[in-house]
Amino acid sequence: MKKHPNRKMLAVNKSVRHDYFIEETLEVGLELTGTEIKSLRQGKVSLGESYVRIAGGELFVFGMNIKPYEQGNRFNVDPLRPRRLLAHKKEIRKLDAEVRREGMTIVPLSIYLDGRGFAKMEIALARGKKLYDKRETIAKRDAERHIRQTMKQREQR
Repeated sequence: MKKHPNRKMLAVNKSVRHDYFIEETLEVGLELTGTEIKSLRQGKVSLGESYVRIAGGELFVFGMNIKPYEQGNRFNVDPLRPRRLLAHKKEIRKLDAEVRREGMTIVPLSIYLDGRGFAKMEIALARGKKLYDKRETIAKRDAERHIRQTMKQREQR
């Protein structure tokens, strides 16, 4: 993911890149209540077990935990409620067609505030990794780290 100076990262789902091959990413908006956005701005959000589904031609994120806002009293809503994601119908139709292919799923990658203060979510169209794929990824990462270390040591000599 590119670094953007105006973005304030709130949560990143680190396990996604370990468990899935990322095919395509998409930025979508979040439909939230007032107390949810206040809690989100405090960083009280978790993407650990969250996933995205298409229902009735709309995108929804399930399992995303936004803790209740402390001063929210009766305006707080269920922390695990499904939340609607805002995307163009053309994008939703494209994602739906891709998900219908075998082995594809939609997963949330991160939540952030854009430069104007709107909550955005980066979602990805992904294919699940097998155990041997995960081992291969770890081996590649270790090999690249070893190469960088040896190059650094040679430069210091």
